Amino acid sequence: MRDSIYLDRLNRCTQLMQKTEFDVLLLTKPSNMFYLTGDGRLCAYAMITKQGQVALGVPTTDVDDVTALAHFDHIISFEDEVGMIHAIADHFKRFGIQKGTVGLEFTFLTQSMMKMVTHPHAKPEKVEIGDCTPILSGLRLVKDSEELDLLRESAKIADIGMEAAVKAVKLDLTESQIAAAAEYAMRHAGAEGFWRTYVSSGPRTNIAHGLPTNRSVQKGDLVTIDIHPIVNGYSSDICRTVCVGDPSTEQENAYQDYLQAQQATIAEIKAGVDIAALEKTFHDQLKAAGHGAHIFGPPIHGVGIDFEEAPLPPGHAFFHGEKEAPPLPQNVVIAVGNCGVYLGVWGVRVEDTNIIQKERPETLTHYPRQLLS
Repeated sequence: MRDSIYLDRLNRCTQLMQKTEFDVLLLTKPSNMFYLTGDGRLCAYAMITKQGQVALGVPTTDVDDVTALAHFDHIISFEDEVGMIHAIADHFKRFGIQKGTVGLEFTFLTQSMMKMVTHPHAKPEKVEIGDCTPILSGLRLVKDSEELDLLRESAKIADIGMEAAVKAVKLDLTESQIAAAAEYAMRHAGAEGFWRTYVSSGPRTNIAHGLPTNRSVQKGDLVTIDIHPIVNGYSSDICRTVCVGDPSTEQENAYQDYLQAQQATIAEIKAGVDIAALEKTFHDQLKAAGHGAHIFGPPIHGVGIDFEEAPLPPGHAFFHGEKEAPPLPQNVVIAVGNCGVYLGVWGVRVEDTNIIQKERPETLTHYPRQLLS
């Protein structure tokens, strides 16, 4: 069963490779390796040929672990970076690829990593390089039934983490302690990890993505909590803003303005929708409420193995080296509410993960949307 999933993904991958004239992909981004082989880790690589053959290179210490988890045709181990270079060369030779084009993940590789995987002792001289980012983004855009179930499970744990975090919002507790409450609860509920947890309070809620600090929350503070558990390799994204004590009228009004914009945007989600149109709906709602000067950043992004991935709104896609997204089909998963409204002294934000369906979305995150903690 598991092998059939990866064989199907590899088949779709090789079809895209044929269209883009890639002879082989050399992947080092863990999420891309995980999608195509069942295992993704740092300090490793996967090579995928246009015939669908899979080769893995992993540290010597990890061979047994990867062998038990991954789908592959050949595996090789190495002890250091020099060994990794020679392992890549060995796989080029094994596959008989001495010319053609290798696809690399331009949006993931640093300059030093790029130099390493294209080192003369790794890549044959006549093999050209190209960007395979669009291939992997296209492959991962629409989620299969197994992925959707994993995303639903991740969202359940996100709700558990948010409940724990909100309960921890008390006078004199620090942002870091609130983050710890969320992360502890998520791990106990089954998360094997999480992307960065954001907790900001008081004037720090005016920051787009506030990493937790040792600032203690005070009476009247708004507290923004944004969490992203990883469960069986898949993520979800939920954000809530709550108040320590009774919110002011201005805080409550801004919160309701944002929540109405978010919910109006979610109501427009259905198969065939354009992500730029969703972004426009969100922004137009906020502008109509008088927040035109308080908007920062894109309000929508894809969710899957990574908590932020394709599809992305056009401007954000360009920044991330992604192509502009097509009209979104059924079973694409997006988070709505990625950036808030920022009024200078504080900000508010609400975010939920949604599956695009034929007529109306399936919202996966359900923790109550209310400013009172």
